[in-house]
Amino acid sequence: MASSSLSLFLSLLLTLTLTLTNSLPQPERQTYIVRVNPRAKPTIFTSHYHWYASSAFSSDSSQPITPLHVYDTVFHGFSASLDQTQANSLRQNPSVLAVYEDRVRHLHTTRSPQFLGLRTQLGLWSLSDYGSDVVVGILDTGVWPERRSFSDRNLPPVPATWRGQCETGPGFSASACNKKLVGARFFSKGHSAKYGKEAVAGNASVEFLSPRDADGHGTHTATTAAGSIAFDANFSGYAAGVAKGVAPKARVAAYKVCWKNQGCLDSDILAGFDKAVSDGVNVISVSIGGGDGVASPYYLDPIAVGSYGANSRGVFVATSAGNDGPSPMSVTNLAPWLTTVGAGTIDRSFPAEIVLGDGRKFSGVSLYAGKPLSDKMLSIVYPGRAGGLSASLCMENSLDPKAVAGKIVICDRGSSPRVAKGLVVRDAGGVGMILANGATNGEGLVGDAHVLPACAIGAHEGDVIKSYVISSANPMATIVFKGTLVGVKPAPVVASFSARGPNGLSPELLKPDLIAPGVNILAAWTDAAGPTGLETDSRKTEFNILSGTSMACPHVSGAAALLKSAHPDWSPAAIRSAMMTTASVNDNQDEQLVDEATGHVATPLDFGAGHLNLARALDPGLVYDLGDADYVSFLCAIGYDARIIQVITHVPVTCPRRKQLAENLNYPSISVVFSQTNGSRSKTVLRTATNVGTKPEAIYNAKVELASGMNGLKVAVRPETLSFTKAARKQSFAVTVTAAGPTSTPVYGYLVWSDGEHEVRSPIVVSWVQPM
Repeated sequence: MASSSLSLFLSLLLTLTLTLTNSLPQPERQTYIVRVNPRAKPTIFTSHYHWYASSAFSSDSSQPITPLHVYDTVFHGFSASLDQTQANSLRQNPSVLAVYEDRVRHLHTTRSPQFLGLRTQLGLWSLSDYGSDVVVGILDTGVWPERRSFSDRNLPPVPATWRGQCETGPGFSASACNKKLVGARFFSKGHSAKYGKEAVAGNASVEFLSPRDADGHGTHTATTAAGSIAFDANFSGYAAGVAKGVAPKARVAAYKVCWKNQGCLDSDILAGFDKAVSDGVNVISVSIGGGDGVASPYYLDPIAVGSYGANSRGVFVATSAGNDGPSPMSVTNLAPWLTTVGAGTIDRSFPAEIVLGDGRKFSGVSLYAGKPLSDKMLSIVYPGRAGGLSASLCMENSLDPKAVAGKIVICDRGSSPRVAKGLVVRDAGGVGMILANGATNGEGLVGDAHVLPACAIGAHEGDVIKSYVISSANPMATIVFKGTLVGVKPAPVVASFSARGPNGLSPELLKPDLIAPGVNILAAWTDAAGPTGLETDSRKTEFNILSGTSMACPHVSGAAALLKSAHPDWSPAAIRSAMMTTASVNDNQDEQLVDEATGHVATPLDFGAGHLNLARALDPGLVYDLGDADYVSFLCAIGYDARIIQVITHVPVTCPRRKQLAENLNYPSISVVFSQTNGSRSKTVLRTATNVGTKPEAIYNAKVELASGMNGLKVAVRPETLSFTKAARKQSFAVTVTAAGPTSTPVYGYLVWSDGEHEVRSPIVVSWVQPM
């Protein structure tokens, strides 16, 4: 009896202890990425996974670490869900180089191949066989494979170097892949660790735990880069014609690292890079960036770290510059081994016209494709006059139905998606919308597939129309939609939203590198989302028209595929150099490129080296090449120590005792930085050019072009002539920049090397910074 009572007591005590333990606050856990020195692995472990899961990485043997992702190609290490104590313990582990938190990144949300200078059976398309032997890896939201843009008709067999596979899952079978879509994978472990497994698996009506694209962004970027030819393509009648990617025969491998409505986790992005390189891609396209407006140091940036590993294995990586323009220093993806792409317009637009009751007309843009407004004039109202800021922005539940019913409503741009404002107007009873830019957006316009008759207008026109509404006793208006207009001039112009320099991490490196078509781009779309992306938009469309540096990036990825196919021996740096030094700095009226936001002449801080011009990139004459040793020297020059650099390079490095100039990185652009407190006004930077022209014997002469108003700037080049031979394909030179004194804004010019046939153009930007 006593024994039975004791057992009952112990059982109750154990239950009470477990209850109290479970009721105590548990250490908060989150996902961390752990960078490990692979050379430290003891031979007793058969794999890195077994090493990471062993007691060697756990301070508590009863709670071993369970890796989520294991990285072993572009990055050595793992990700895992840890509490702060475990993370701190790992930081003290001698085999660990770095431990940092997993963060959320965001997507940087036809006719463009012809606008880039590509022609059927001529030039780069013909000489590269349209990129048929190249695989482009797309790190994005997945793919919707049942699209003509993924047809493999008339494609040759998949390249023998391809090692990837077609992962299956809900809504995605192995038969979804073919000779065009050669591989598809998805990466959800980081996402699940942050949001819970049910965030995807329990919401199958919104997402797919497979490579299938529930968002549309990934399908659009993949087919922009390498979509197959699709005749009779259009979006609701707009942009009708033949749709094709920049490299229409290139193969596509989709790596789903981003999830609808919840962004992209660093740990999943790194896993995507790791697997893409292991699978054998030749080009990687990443239209993803930081969402907080602050650039991370290179060693804490998964795109920078992952792309370094890819670059060192000969894989070209293109990234989007971001959509926070026209603010200065808004550019993201800043590492020198990345090609960072801003956005420009093309010579096609979708005009709409606002007609006021007093007869005045104002030009805007729209992709509205529903029933047009009636011919008669309608009342127009600006709710921001009486309803405050939320009403002026047409935020959810901000509009009074009594005030807007049956009327055209003016909404200010900002704070919520442009298309969502139209939904708010429609639900409140409004029959049309005028979407007015604010001062920060300037006059830059993009078309949207609105859910009601709507037109976007620039800031100046918006102010004029608002003034009319406020001053008129009975303001009236209507909107007329005019379809598709081709042959627009000037084009390109720098898109107002395109992120701008200077480089916030390393001002000695000019970013963005160049711009490419990123406004009103037609490409394939998903059936899982309407063209606006709004949950209430049930429309289905094979193609959609989007704008953003997300759309510009795959143009450069496709271009890289063509150049890699035509020049298989070129390094990623050589391919980037060919694009940059042949980029256009003039528009289709042969005038200087203009900034859409201001209407003023743009500068290299807006467009980098210029606008992608593939008619010239095939044969650039000279290139500025780079390798791992050059990037290591740059990282040493900006003050990184050997241990931090190894986090990026995954191999031990040694920095020279005498620090080099960061400006000496052999880049196709030149950015010279002076200290405002230092008396020096002169600096000499070095470059080495490699002759890749068809003629091994070539003589190039230097010419310096300074922008107007740059009288205080002097640029000298020594030697002024470069002579190349079969035995001397590389020649070095020095550029000495002398400035009269600090200015409030950077000054710029160009260095042009010419042999009478080629013009190898490099922007020169000179700026002054305050020491930290």
